[in-house]
Amino acid sequence: MSLQIPALNEKESSGSVDVNEAVFGQSFNETLVHQLVVRHLAGARAGTKAQKTRSDVSGGGAKPWRQKGTGRARSGTTRSPVWRTGGVAFAARPRNYEQKLNKKMFRVGVRSILSELLRQNRLVVSTDILPTSPKTKEFNQLVKTIDGKRILIIVENVDMNLALASRNIPYVEVIEAMNLSPVLLVAADKVIATPGALQILQERLA
Repeated sequence: MSLQIPALNEKESSGSVDVNEAVFGQSFNETLVHQLVVRHLAGARAGTKAQKTRSDVSGGGAKPWRQKGTGRARSGTTRSPVWRTGGVAFAARPRNYEQKLNKKMFRVGVRSILSELLRQNRLVVSTDILPTSPKTKEFNQLVKTIDGKRILIIVENVDMNLALASRNIPYVEVIEAMNLSPVLLVAADKVIATPGALQILQERLA
């Protein structure tokens, strides 16, 4: 069976495009979508933060003063965490935040997001969304006619005209169908896909 995705420009897009119900007709799995988004955000973390413990700080080998008789608290090194020049008690170390998620779960999660976007009328198809020139002003005029603040455009390949025309427009994201981001899908008020991009998504997610 097939579903229909409405066209952004009915005159030039023939009203709608038929798509596979197995991809765009799934029920919404909130738990899986949350896991998918968390995994994507966690994988983007650099994890390069590093601090020094008392063993990493140079110096501190000599005892600051003798053990008894000074009236001060005993101390064995000036690199203790309680000293201003000391190390950090629970120092951060470089780590990898990446979470594992098998391919089947990824496909099901993305299908769930796309299906929910279609049910909420936030997913449309357009054959004339691609700009014919790299002029940001011209492309911005087209974007202003779209209902929604955050707009995601999914294409087969990002050409030079589209990259240059869209890069300085706030809240407009352009992504290739093969590099689809679940975070961008969830955050978008309106998702606009070309017919070619929809075909790639159906082949990848079926």
